[in-house]
Amino acid sequence: MHIPALISDLALMLLVAGVTTLLFKKLRQPVVLGYILAGFFVGPYFNPFPNVVDMVSINTWSEIGIIILMFSLGLEFNLHKLASVGGTAIITAISEVGGMLFVGFFCGKLMGWSTMDSVFLGGMLSMSSTTIIIKAFDDLNLKGKKFTELVFGILIIEDIAGIFMMVILSTVAANQEISGGELVGSLLKMLLYLALWLILGTYLLPTVLKRTKKLMNEETLLIASLGICLGMVLLANALGFSSALGAFLAGSLLAGTIHAEEIERISKPIKDLFGAIFFISVGMMVNPDLIVQYIGPIALIIVATIVGKAFFSSLGVLLSGQPLKTAVSSGFSLAQIGEFSFIIASMGISLGVISDYIYPIVVSVSVITTFTTPYVIRASDGAFAFINKSLPPKLVNYLNRHTSEDKAETEKSSSWSFFIKKYFFHLTFYVIVMLGIILGGISFLWPLVARHLAATPAAVLSLFVIFLFMAPFLRQCLFQKNAYFSQLWFESNSNRLPLIVLSGFRFAVMIFLIMLPIWMMFSFPFQYILLVALALLFAVNRSDWLITPYLKIEVRFLTNFNERKLKQRKKAGTDHSWLDQQIYVVKIDFNHESTVLNQPLSEIFGPEHSGVRVIKIIRNGRHINIPKGTDKILPGDTAFIAGKLIELNHLDMILKVDLAAQEESWEPRTLHDFINQQEQYAEADQLLCYAITVEKGSSLAGTRIKKNSTIHNEWGALLLGLERDLYPIISPNINMRIQENDLLWILGSQRTAGKLAKADLL
Repeated sequence: MHIPALISDLALMLLVAGVTTLLFKKLRQPVVLGYILAGFFVGPYFNPFPNVVDMVSINTWSEIGIIILMFSLGLEFNLHKLASVGGTAIITAISEVGGMLFVGFFCGKLMGWSTMDSVFLGGMLSMSSTTIIIKAFDDLNLKGKKFTELVFGILIIEDIAGIFMMVILSTVAANQEISGGELVGSLLKMLLYLALWLILGTYLLPTVLKRTKKLMNEETLLIASLGICLGMVLLANALGFSSALGAFLAGSLLAGTIHAEEIERISKPIKDLFGAIFFISVGMMVNPDLIVQYIGPIALIIVATIVGKAFFSSLGVLLSGQPLKTAVSSGFSLAQIGEFSFIIASMGISLGVISDYIYPIVVSVSVITTFTTPYVIRASDGAFAFINKSLPPKLVNYLNRHTSEDKAETEKSSSWSFFIKKYFFHLTFYVIVMLGIILGGISFLWPLVARHLAATPAAVLSLFVIFLFMAPFLRQCLFQKNAYFSQLWFESNSNRLPLIVLSGFRFAVMIFLIMLPIWMMFSFPFQYILLVALALLFAVNRSDWLITPYLKIEVRFLTNFNERKLKQRKKAGTDHSWLDQQIYVVKIDFNHESTVLNQPLSEIFGPEHSGVRVIKIIRNGRHINIPKGTDKILPGDTAFIAGKLIELNHLDMILKVDLAAQEESWEPRTLHDFINQQEQYAEADQLLCYAITVEKGSSLAGTRIKKNSTIHNEWGALLLGLERDLYPIISPNINMRIQENDLLWILGSQRTAGKLAKADLL
């Protein structure tokens, strides 16, 4: 019986790799180096040993290895982790990657290499090795130090930068020249598709996996996960992106689900196998003759890597506000290249745009910098002492004043900073979603409808469907609340013009998005398209019914987005969020000077202050619990107002009262503390918090909050918030529908308790 060459090749590769990895384990060296050595032994440049025969099949397996490695990298990454890395990691990664791109390109040109070789060299040198750094920190017992946490954050951003770089380099390779327009266009296209996939994947994938949870065992979960991975690879390839991007994105989508840890565990053997084959194939390309021939370039690149990465990384950490010692320790830890560099080199070889000799040079640099990493890290203390001693005293004093070991990753910002961040985050989110709807409608729906209808009816029908899907997002974007808007508006008259301008800009963006599909599908004059867009926006503005479908989408998205964190909280024994710990209460005494006296509460706290509620008014010793919107505040009243801390910060501007004069009573406390500190009131006047579950068949299920009179009119209570699938929603929108299994947080009196008990809800 004839055995295919691939089987004998794999047997040879894995047997040799088994021996070399055991040896490197014994020597306490990274296993990756053992794989590379095994590849050299079975490769075409080491004749004393049997060689691999079927290189075509091995290269295919190597490509699969890259896909699986990028998928595993995505499983370790999620958007929550990205949000936690902070400004230091982002600034440092930008400094390091940008600096090393320049250093690599300069070194390549200095050695007389082609432009393409030099560009790819810069990309390879900009990536540090997570595996090698983790091992070095373990060996040197440095885990848990402040600078090591910063380094891990920097590596997360580097991985993302590596994905972007692969897209950029593949674009450069495809055009065989560096075109600014092509690069920007490709990068923007990738950002749009990346964001769309993440949003759509977060909305759909966890929901599908949750509903099929009972059918999932290890086998089906593994097959489904790898199917998603390879499906995303095909999609990325069809859109003109690298397979590595699709694999990484598939992993990052699954990383946010409750199955992430299990997928990571069951896919680890596959990752180990194909990863080993990839690194063995890297070793096969090591040509000793080329290494000897290019010993000069190898030495130059090693020095450039260690010095350049140490310098630019340290500079980035320092510029972010960290002290000099932390900067030097972090920078020296990143002074090597690793696995990602091999992937970039492999891509360049497969595209046929870089020279063959670059691969063994990069492998040699990686191997040598792997061995030097622990020694470079140890040298950071001496380097810091030397730098600190050599710097001018004035510069040292300046750095000490402007940096701090206790500097938080996320610094406290002004209200403007918070407002701008939320404003552009929400605007970008809605723009991406609506652009996705427009692209999907024009690229897929329109051609499909055009097969069955004449040109004009097909275009009109497609446009109607596009606008139908866009409408909920248009409505929400126009009226998206930003808690800092009111603060800034009342804080100073000088804030009002920029706030109006930003609101106008958002309005203009919405008009543009409405005009875009009309312009792409019809050849109407600009003024007519503008009139149609304005009319449509007016109609959307008047359509309150659009809020309900949007809220349903938003809640599912947020629940799915936080699914993994909610599961971790459940594992920790904290099944539910205590909303009475997240809502605060303040007490305000009203004198005759306040301009809001004798005004209905619904006018004082309009839609822009919907998260703030008056929960009690004490008037001449009489308690008015959960007052209605028509009730008024009179001179001499004492009011208790509940809301989030951020919403209570500027009550003095809203209520026109002097809080400084009542400093003793102006002490925000949690609703939980307020409820437990009512001993001075009669039991009938005390407010209590109740948590009730909406059971199947309940009259509450399926009703909108604003149309449900039971909670306020019958129970005399206030809906503080609800919890859906363990996800807490404080001060929910009045258009939201209550669903079965929702946990409602109700604030009311003892009479409320009796009515809840009568309704069999307690």
